[in-house]
Amino acid sequence: MNWLLKLLITTVLVVVIAHFLPGISVDSFTTALIVAVVLGLLNVFVKPILVFLTIPATIITLGLFLLVINAVIILLGDYFVDGFAVSGFLSALLFSVILSIAQSFLNKLLIEEK
Repeated sequence: MNWLLKLLITTVLVVVIAHFLPGISVDSFTTALIVAVVLGLLNVFVKPILVFLTIPATIITLGLFLLVINAVIILLGDYFVDGFAVSGFLSALLFSVILSIAQSFLNKLLIEEK
């Protein structure tokens, strides 16, 4: 049940952030739901591979390179989902930072830990 609430939180955040952030557009709530699912799948399957392959860069930058990996995940989501558009790397980077902070805050606020 928690994963469904997390998916709904991410969907709403994608819609809200896309509304306020220039360079990001989402056609509909259904598209935002698909974006949330695709981003979740990319974070589970692709992100660990990218993190492993970029360990030296991550160590040298003291972990800041993980922000670049998050932006790449957003750009991959743009590639896979029609109706979700990201205008460039900087927009993806800003979107990923805002999304991560908002998800962290809302998940802590709304989801009970057992």
